[in-house]
Amino acid sequence: MIRRFYDWVIGLAHHRHALWVLAIVAFVESSVFPIPPDVLMIPMILARPSRAWLIAGVALIASVLGGLLGYAIGALAFESLGAPILAAMGKADAMAEFSTRFNDFGFWAVLVAGITPFPYKVITIMSGWTGMPLVTFIATSILARALRFFIVAALLWKFGPPIREFIEKRLPLVFTACVILLLGGFFFVRYI
Repeated sequence: MIRRFYDWVIGLAHHRHALWVLAIVAFVESSVFPIPPDVLMIPMILARPSRAWLIAGVALIASVLGGLLGYAIGALAFESLGAPILAAMGKADAMAEFSTRFNDFGFWAVLVAGITPFPYKVITIMSGWTGMPLVTFIATSILARALRFFIVAALLWKFGPPIREFIEKRLPLVFTACVILLLGGFFFVRYI
């Protein structure tokens, strides 16, 4: 079922209202939707490279606004909405332990989830549930999502279709490796 839904979303990339569809997908992906906006961004940018920055900007704005919905779910409706969403994603068991440490590393959690394959929606809901300062959440979300969407847009704009497979298969691993190296560097500087 997810595969058919995924294929349907990709098909929307060529629709005349694709920017609006991208905005909706980016918005709901940040709080409840399982398919990332990259699925739409990639074919949209390949079809019209001159709009790469606009497409990335739409994804950024909609994603951060959707992140605020996830934050609100966590802050205002965690028991009725947030917990079932996280349970459906298999994250229910770790919620209690995670919440006790979350705000100590909140900036990093949002940054990591915003640019790596880790589900951003989990962090948006957890940010609201644990009471992360809203300004920190918004600023970090903007930074993380801008990095993710504008790097994808820049690669597609510069290299076109040949870079598509790299973005779809390896870029999430590159983002993850960069985050690990960055965190390792901070750890090294602080404790060694």
